[in-house]
Amino acid sequence: MAQRLDIYTDGGCTGNPGPGGWAAVILTPGEDPLELSGGADSTTNNRMEMVAVLAGLKKAVEIHGMTIPLRIHTDSQYVQKGITQWMKGWVAKGWRTAAGKPVKNKDLWLMIKDANDRLDIDWTWVKGHAGNEWNERCDVLVGLQRELFSTK
Repeated sequence: MAQRLDIYTDGGCTGNPGPGGWAAVILTPGEDPLELSGGADSTTNNRMEMVAVLAGLKKAVEIHGMTIPLRIHTDSQYVQKGITQWMKGWVAKGWRTAAGKPVKNKDLWLMIKDANDRLDIDWTWVKGHAGNEWNERCDVLVGLQRELFSTK
């Protein structure tokens, strides 16, 4: 079995909504870390967290193909619990929450669900701002993007 590829992700914004940034760091054994980042003029924290995941998955598949096992490390419980715990219920309820309201960010959840259905992904929550090297690096990249998009 191929060695699992680790992808660290983070997202954030200044204000909610506000200018935001996302980042992903792909760790491939034996290679230098690959850093990805971007942002948006007006977005939400949760959207940036999700875009980071999607960007990391897209790049990993471009480079390594669809059969490599992946591990997403996210400091967003919204993302981690959304895909591992809440998704099944949302789908069963026609993309409604337990309270009967439409699921926010459905467009991005559909893409994450599609990737999760097609790929071998392990979803791991990592505590943010707790000294994890790659989570901290993502946070720095997110901050740079938020700053960049704040000045536009």
